[in-house]
Amino acid sequence: MSQKGKYRLPEFLGVGPPRTGTTWLHNVLEGHADLPYGIKETGFFSVYYDKGIDWYARHFRYATGERPVGEISCYFFEPEARERIKTHIPNCKIIVTMRDPVDRLYSMYKLLRHTAAVRRGTLEETLNLWPSMAKGNRYASHLQGWFDQFGRENILVTMYDELRSDPQQYLNRITGFVGIDRIALSDRPRIRDDVYAFHRAPRNRKLARNASRVKHWLKGRQAYGVINLLERAGVWQFCGGRGEAFPPLTPEQDARLRQRYLPEVEALENMLGIDLSAWKKPRAPRVLENSPPHSLPRLVNG
Repeated sequence: MSQKGKYRLPEFLGVGPPRTGTTWLHNVLEGHADLPYGIKETGFFSVYYDKGIDWYARHFRYATGERPVGEISCYFFEPEARERIKTHIPNCKIIVTMRDPVDRLYSMYKLLRHTAAVRRGTLEETLNLWPSMAKGNRYASHLQGWFDQFGRENILVTMYDELRSDPQQYLNRITGFVGIDRIALSDRPRIRDDVYAFHRAPRNRKLARNASRVKHWLKGRQAYGVINLLERAGVWQFCGGRGEAFPPLTPEQDARLRQRYLPEVEALENMLGIDLSAWKKPRAPRVLENSPPHSLPRLVNG
């Protein structure tokens, strides 16, 4: 409940990381869980925390208690957000989805270019100017923080590769964890199995940057109807796209990045007891973001 006792708060959170199929998961859970009204992710525990817990609770004003209440919002890399969640909803169940760090990093780079958060440049040039992007792939250390805060038994760790190769099994694990009846994807043909991908840079960076600022302003006022109307009208895509196509990573870039993140991948292997060999091997040419996935990481101990 909120501090004023008026609305419910989430019983589960899908905390990302970003670019791991969170939009897909939100879309699938709609109608089976009580999610934020009018928006996919509120960003409350990171961006809008100063608005107060009742601002956040109002997103769940239509929750009746007949279905689990939850949100899919990318807080994984933010220790401060994690601590705030523990303060307000200490018994919350947490869902985390791990993705090949090079794939995720390049997808994040395209998102930042799409929203004009970073200037034109290669991924490596952007990493030099935006070092927080590189730190974001420290999966093991961040995951340990969630384990310490909420208890390992309250955290479900899933793999993005499983979402791509066997979305029904991936979904079954999540619904079982949060207490939702199984959802048959065969009954929901309108749910696509790809993520929200970005293929082109903005034609006009100033226009894209201003659109991002307007969107942020609208979110802060919970003007989600306006945001969604502009989405359906193609305004956000018009502002953020239509420019040059993003090229695939070169084999050399791929190899350098895999070497860079090798210690992090091995740390995650040790923590979870899984084989992540597919994340260590350079691949050429780079697969597109919505291409079939590489092999699913294999559980070493069954």
